[in-house]
Amino acid sequence: MKKLLLPLIFIFSFSAGQTMLAQNDVDLLIDDMLLVAENFASPGAEGAALQSSAGWFSSGSSLEEWQFEISIHGNGLFVPSGKKNQLSNNRDFNILRFQGSENALLPTVYGSDTDAVFEGAVLGQSFSFDAIDGLNKGVLLHPYPQVTVGLPYSTEAALRFLPSIVINDVGFSTYGLGLKHNLTQYFERRYNAEDFQFSVVATYSNFKVDYAFSQLTIPSILEINRIDVDADLWFFQVLGSKLYDNFEVYGGLGVTASSFEYEMGGAGIGLDQLNQALTGVNGNGTKFKGDVGFNYYFNNFKVSTMFTASNFFNANVGLHYRIN
Repeated sequence: MKKLLLPLIFIFSFSAGQTMLAQNDVDLLIDDMLLVAENFASPGAEGAALQSSAGWFSSGSSLEEWQFEISIHGNGLFVPSGKKNQLSNNRDFNILRFQGSENALLPTVYGSDTDAVFEGAVLGQSFSFDAIDGLNKGVLLHPYPQVTVGLPYSTEAALRFLPSIVINDVGFSTYGLGLKHNLTQYFERRYNAEDFQFSVVATYSNFKVDYAFSQLTIPSILEINRIDVDADLWFFQVLGSKLYDNFEVYGGLGVTASSFEYEMGGAGIGLDQLNQALTGVNGNGTKFKGDVGFNYYFNNFKVSTMFTASNFFNANVGLHYRIN
């Protein structure tokens, strides 16, 4: 019996070590996939935060009490070249390597197609898969309707909603609520609509994106073909405007606060572990932004334009109809 004990201990220890080693390899692979997902999705998170904050209000003055304004907005996000690609090196990864190269310029969600191929080995199996292609978008358009109502105490409430639509394998939807309160009314002197007006703004938006891509397969571990993004976005701003007859200029300074949740779609024993790890992907934070624009009023209509400068450049055009 004693003669058998030592070999059994050795076999058990060796087997346990091999199991732990295999598990460590899977963990390292999940870390690599997390980095791939973060590099791909993070610029999209920044762009979504900027888009969601655009066009809420375009004047420091307020609608009359229970006056309505129905609006159609067109939003254009202009993507700088630095947000379209991410340079990656083999040293960035634990298990993954670039096939035939030490580094590669990988597309983000806004980038174009890529010929880069990842390869590696885990659980005794070699694998390879194509890097994820981007949307190849220099300008991202985002239309949406909005309804605004004048409330007591020179306050406005705005509601926007866009149901889920799919364009080029990308589904997105958004809804939000905004409030604006005029501060000029608290000055002792009498004020007119033509005077300089300023207000404070607070908004909340929810932004969902579903991006489908060619299936990425790591045998026995992971198959993914989709990334879902669910974002909560807050925006706070000081807004000022000056009216000249039918023409009005305005500007604002604000800050966005965002919280993003990512989830990969697919199958495999590593999918739950990857999605759990994705909760730590960098997408939360605050960004400062500045807006400037002008309005033109005619009859019950208003045409507004807004230009926003931050990590991206954003333009918003709106057509508004006021119901007295």
